[in-house]
Amino acid sequence: MSRHIGRRQNTTKDHISNFDGRSDAVFCGVFDGHGPNGHMVARKVRDILPLNLRANSPSARASDGHLHFFKAWKDSFLKAFRVVDKELRLHPEIDCFCSGTTAVALVKQGQELVIGNVGDSRAVLGTRDENNSLIAVQLTRDLKPSLPREAERIRRHRGRVFALKNEPEVARVWLPNQNSPGLAMAPAFGDFCLKDFGLISVPEVSYRRVTAKDEFVVLATDGVWDALSNKDVVSIVASAPTRSSSLSSARSLVESAALAWKFKYPTSKIDDCAVVCLFLNSDESSSSTANSKEDGRRNDIEVAIA
Repeated sequence: MSRHIGRRQNTTKDHISNFDGRSDAVFCGVFDGHGPNGHMVARKVRDILPLNLRANSPSARASDGHLHFFKAWKDSFLKAFRVVDKELRLHPEIDCFCSGTTAVALVKQGQELVIGNVGDSRAVLGTRDENNSLIAVQLTRDLKPSLPREAERIRRHRGRVFALKNEPEVARVWLPNQNSPGLAMAPAFGDFCLKDFGLISVPEVSYRRVTAKDEFVVLATDGVWDALSNKDVVSIVASAPTRSSSLSSARSLVESAALAWKFKYPTSKIDDCAVVCLFLNSDESSSSTANSKEDGRRNDIEVAIA
């Protein structure tokens, strides 16, 4: 994997097999930091979010009923995200006042997927339709200030939402009386300068039961989605060399996103790209990860599928 020299890496990703001591459970996540200390915030959240999810993991199982299972895990995600943001606020060595991170985190337990999301990283499913064609299904929303509900909450708390003249398509969050910091997402970990003005760290939590038609989930930072469509991403992952190859699907996707950036935004620096691909319903389910700032070495994990 080629490195883009001279820029601080703000993205990170994680995956844990045997999550919560269960052989059929896995945690995956990607985190995209921003601000002066964004790289430290992203790494800290990467380290402590799975610990807090594990500490608050419910005893509920799918056999208890899907709605009960989802509600129990949703409560766990809400509590874990709240605790993590509190830990960041009180952290003695990381200044999070004008720095923060996105997070899209997934827990797979058996055939159940629960996803928590803050910010504009994204989860997309590669699945088969009724004609057995591979299609992309977006599992999360990009939680940007342009969404009416997000903008209304921010303005209700005296924060401001507007776009700059030189980028009218990007709504940003601003302090009541200062044209700063201009955050391009509505919820985020950290960024405590805005937490009294409508910014929150409450995740949007979603659920899906895996079917035989579902093949893989891609978690990626906005650097990927700004350059490639959901359809492009699913096609690239599906057509990548086999997972036994030294070139993982995630690494192939990061390279494709970097190339697309050069053509789509020729005068802009390539945004950080971090990817996790979780493969479903296979005899040897695996997760491959890559980052535009790391060596992109493949890191398989075995997941027992119930």
